[in-house]
Amino acid sequence: MAERVIPLIDQRRLATAPAVGVAAGAWEGGLLLDRHARPLTDLRISVTDRCNFRCSYCMPKEVFDKDYPYLPHSALLSFEEITRLASVFVHLGVRKIRLTGGEPLLRKHIEALIGQLAALRTPEGEALELALTTNGSLLTRKAAALKAAGLQRVTVSLDGLDDAVFRRMNDVDFPVAQVLAGIEAALAAGLGPVKVNMVVKRGTNDDQLLPMARHFRQHYGGQVVLRFIEYMDVGATNGWRMDEVLPSAEVVARIASEFPLRPLEPHTASETAQRWAYADGAGEIGVISSVTRAFCHDCSRARLSTEGQLYLCLFAHQGHDLKGLLRGGADDAQLRAALAALWQGRGDRYSELRAQRGPDAGASAAPRRVEMSYIGG
Repeated sequence: MAERVIPLIDQRRLATAPAVGVAAGAWEGGLLLDRHARPLTDLRISVTDRCNFRCSYCMPKEVFDKDYPYLPHSALLSFEEITRLASVFVHLGVRKIRLTGGEPLLRKHIEALIGQLAALRTPEGEALELALTTNGSLLTRKAAALKAAGLQRVTVSLDGLDDAVFRRMNDVDFPVAQVLAGIEAALAAGLGPVKVNMVVKRGTNDDQLLPMARHFRQHYGGQVVLRFIEYMDVGATNGWRMDEVLPSAEVVARIASEFPLRPLEPHTASETAQRWAYADGAGEIGVISSVTRAFCHDCSRARLSTEGQLYLCLFAHQGHDLKGLLRGGADDAQLRAALAALWQGRGDRYSELRAQRGPDAGASAAPRRVEMSYIGG
């Protein structure tokens, strides 16, 4: 069993910066850019730090056990606070919002928040792109209500098609059939195309690559896009090792050995996945290569934690306290100025720096980082 680490509640408290100053920032409108000329276009909002799975790469049981101190409900941002912050982000350039967790469908009345966010409009009067990432365990019950509330798309995490492999990966004995049923429910509700994300760990589930590709090309009429994600050194509890990373180039080669592929152009400059189409026209796959092919230079994402901490990188070790501003009486203009100053000062490019340090530089080469279950993927 892994050595027990500092409870993450304490980690967050130690890593949290003082309240953001409302007087900072010289942004006067126009395109908001960080220190590497990256715009702010995507906001990921974690709505809970809880999950009903215990995947080893995210929330291992050795740490997230029955005694783990999750955030109390009183510490979470309310739906109204989340929506107000989201509105400010939209005025700074955000055009896509993704709800994450933990497992976001565990947050009670999540449909109400989706309805509030779906009502937001850009300064030009356009609706936002609104998506949600889920482990799929509750989709059969929730899909129709999510669509009715205004959600447009879902991404489902699924790390294997073989039931025994998947039960080992989620570590709570959850059957793969129920996740597949959730994907069907999402498609039936009109939440397609559905993206299915598979985190690939060499020696653990890489034997599932071809079964997953076969299944999702044969079914769903091209309405499911399978994406393979390199196992990443996020947080401090997953025991990440470079020898467990299966490079995306090898993933593509394995798939192409059975199903020839051709490269596709990205939808947007900031898209994290490299896209590949099946040569026979039976859909596409994607690979996300944060370890072996860093894409920091185009990253346009900010992350808002469930208790109102803003993180400017998935691998961040320090957050910025927005809840203090909200509850301290800052008006929207002050919030915009503070957020603009934070983004303008952003220089994060962890994955590129990791690559420069060498393939074996991981968690030990940087300060203790926030956990993925706290800020979403």
